[in-house]
Amino acid sequence: MNEFISLTVAGIATYGCVYALTAMGLVVTYTTSGIFNFAQGAIGMISAFFFYELSRVWHIPAALALLIAVFIFAPAIGALLERLVMRRLENAALEAKLTVTIALLLLGIALATALWNPQTVRNLPNFFNGHQVSIGGVNLTYQQLIVVGAAVVAAIALRLFFIYTRAGIATRAVVDDRELAALTGASPARFAQLGWAMGCGLAALAGILIAPQQGALDITNLTLLVVNGYAAAMVGRLRSLPLTFVGAIVLGVLYSYALGYLPSTLIWNDFANITPMLFLLLVILVLPQSRAVLNRRIMVRAPRVVGLRESLIAGVVLVAAGVVVSRLLSGANLGYANAGVALGVIMLSLVLLTGYGGQVSLCQFSFAGLGAYAMYEVGGRGGSLLGILAAMGLAGAVGAVVALPSLRLRGLYLALATLAFAQGMDTYFFNNSQYFGAALSISVARPDLFGFRLDSERTLLIALTVVFAVVAVLILALRRSRFGRRLVAINDSPAACLTVGVDMTRSKLAVFTLSAAIAGLGGALYGGVQTQVGPNDFQFILSLTLLLIAVVWGIRTTAGMLFGGIVFALSPLLGQHLTHPRDIFNLMVGLAAIGVSQNPEGTFGGNTLLQRWRDSRRPGEPDAVAPSVGASAGEGRLTHAAG
Repeated sequence: MNEFISLTVAGIATYGCVYALTAMGLVVTYTTSGIFNFAQGAIGMISAFFFYELSRVWHIPAALALLIAVFIFAPAIGALLERLVMRRLENAALEAKLTVTIALLLLGIALATALWNPQTVRNLPNFFNGHQVSIGGVNLTYQQLIVVGAAVVAAIALRLFFIYTRAGIATRAVVDDRELAALTGASPARFAQLGWAMGCGLAALAGILIAPQQGALDITNLTLLVVNGYAAAMVGRLRSLPLTFVGAIVLGVLYSYALGYLPSTLIWNDFANITPMLFLLLVILVLPQSRAVLNRRIMVRAPRVVGLRESLIAGVVLVAAGVVVSRLLSGANLGYANAGVALGVIMLSLVLLTGYGGQVSLCQFSFAGLGAYAMYEVGGRGGSLLGILAAMGLAGAVGAVVALPSLRLRGLYLALATLAFAQGMDTYFFNNSQYFGAALSISVARPDLFGFRLDSERTLLIALTVVFAVVAVLILALRRSRFGRRLVAINDSPAACLTVGVDMTRSKLAVFTLSAAIAGLGGALYGGVQTQVGPNDFQFILSLTLLLIAVVWGIRTTAGMLFGGIVFALSPLLGQHLTHPRDIFNLMVGLAAIGVSQNPEGTFGGNTLLQRWRDSRRPGEPDAVAPSVGASAGEGRLTHAAG
């Protein structure tokens, strides 16, 4: 009984209340701006390191340093981000909004790595030097009491703010109807900025309070610990603060029980670590979703639908370019080119699923890993076309299984569900010696295509270019087909499609399955390029980066995927001249993705110089209509944030 009480108290004080702080910050940010802040964890982590600098390096009293970090530093970051970046995304698609916050997450990790050397050990002591007090026979440290007190005070203060203060009431009015609130004199932008400042302040408080309990400050661990608060935020459906608080406490207690009661074996330790993501998946699948609503139509420039003749000519030109490039490059440069084209094939799966269908997936690299594994098991040492078919079949089948419980989901809910699946795959498949051997590495053979051996790097590049061109032409053909028009219509307005009797369930299942199969094909090819692959090649964080790069280059364009894949593959070149190449790459990609706020359609998207020149040659032709997101940004936000 004493163990049960101790685990319960630890779950509430050590985990639950910290999750509550970060989850309430997510809710405040989302309800005021319509943007789910994936960078919440990074902001909490940076604030913890800033608090360390103030208190341990500059020797500022801990209480004063806490006030500076929570009420000045973090809110200033939030207000600045809203003003410079988020405000331009009001009418952007969901993938663009997610991409920018994912970019900020990577950017925060890169900046923290540059400012604070990870090799240096930094420790934050508990407040009041870890002194304890006994309550009901259970010993609680002053640190735990502070965490509980901070969470309770924050929850009460936020509720009072939203109900009784003029600013809080105005914020709720902006949430319910931005245009109507603006007519009464309220400034939607100003209150969105206030929400971001408050949300970042709560993230900072969570990061600072959890840091002493994690031993040495670690950039990645601190970031991901705060990420666990996503599940609690979804309990309140990103709008109810009381339900969010309750969900955080339940999550913290379940996590504590999992650590305390599950057997001390590798498989059960892994299960305990993914408890927050399993809780997130369960909450998303069980809680009712918002009803489909008619969206506002927002006129923006969208990529022109390419005709068959033009796509075939472009495919032939691409293959010819591949032949020329294969003769110009040699050595490692050929390897980078091969990896880039293979990654481009994986990214083509996002064109179909997200660019056309509007279904945001954060697990495409998991499907690619399944493709590489199938190629390893079926393709054999010499490789075979059967291995390619197995890669597509396995990835497509798993994609269909993932899609089945997610058919009722859309938008942010679907994105978070796929994120939970990707983290589960990392834990139980890619890091499992049963599948990847004791060394957690498998050898993937290069396929023989119709009798042609692909042992030569030059031959492989030509073959990969042909595969990319064929897949791209087929995707463009799908876009012109009835199925493609149906996907775009579902993306544009689900409610309107339901009204006219469109079978959205079958369409969503088909596009998810086909997209996963394409990712599996790309994964088999990528495995053949690398020859040796392991868990690090298919981490869930790479799926986030993949979506980020796809949006930067234009997620509705096939050309953008080719350039995005090549840029992704070239990142190891930074290692020849830089000490931390991955962090520099994250820094560069993060800064590039912030540019999405200026042009949400991406580099090769609708608002390009080429598109504007082409439009100028066709006077009087109306702009294309991209999938509108005006109402979806406010999906789930039509009730009061106070709960």
